[in-house]
Amino acid sequence: MADGLTIGQAAAFVGVTIKTVRHYHRLGLVAEPERDGSGYRRYGSADLLRMVQVRTLAGAGVPLAEIGDLLDADPERFAAALDDVHRRLNERIEDLIARRDTLHRLTRGDRALLPDRACAVLDRLADLGFSADYLAGQREALVLARALVPEIFESFLIRLEHGLEDPEYVELTKRGWDARSWDPGDPRLEELACALAGKLLANRALLAMPTGFQNQSDAASRYGLVNHHREDQEPSIARLNGLVEANLRAAGIDVPHQ
Repeated sequence: MADGLTIGQAAAFVGVTIKTVRHYHRLGLVAEPERDGSGYRRYGSADLLRMVQVRTLAGAGVPLAEIGDLLDADPERFAAALDDVHRRLNERIEDLIARRDTLHRLTRGDRALLPDRACAVLDRLADLGFSADYLAGQREALVLARALVPEIFESFLIRLEHGLEDPEYVELTKRGWDARSWDPGDPRLEELACALAGKLLANRALLAMPTGFQNQSDAASRYGLVNHHREDQEPSIARLNGLVEANLRAAGIDVPHQ
């Protein structure tokens, strides 16, 4: 009986495939045994030990390209290399957890695109009885604000949160949404715009733009894309928003001109 194991036997004992063993050979991780008189390569216990070491390190996340040097390293270098592998694995784990959380949030629609605080604002709007159409528009505006004007996203949220605590502002906002059915020339729009602007001006500090934002060449365009979202579909809402902005500018608030 020939001494040693065939490649198929060695692979089975170690728990890998023949293809994997041959890959180890090509990478120089495991030396190829000499052929016996029958032309077969025979694997001994030292070969199997090396295969088990390679398989174990690879299974622990060590790249195959690094395993050869690792196995040939002294104990100190080996320990340092394993620490580095441990660090990289932790980074991968954190990345995978973040991806898993994103997938979980995707099952909740646009909430994958918004932080929890913004989602809480949307939930509050729903609790206050705002229509599904209004919620959809606000959700889109929040997504756009976060992407296009991250400099003012935080203040945008604060202003919304503050406004939703004021029953009068909530009712004015609902009336403003109902005004989409009005004629753009309806004089009631001016009265409503004045009332809305007055509520906003009661907390002027919340209307302040971040330092330097206005000096950015594309600031007005980015701001306008968010603040005037969907206006092309609602002419009366476009007029109402324009009147509110005009009232704010007249009161000294530096609202970006698109």
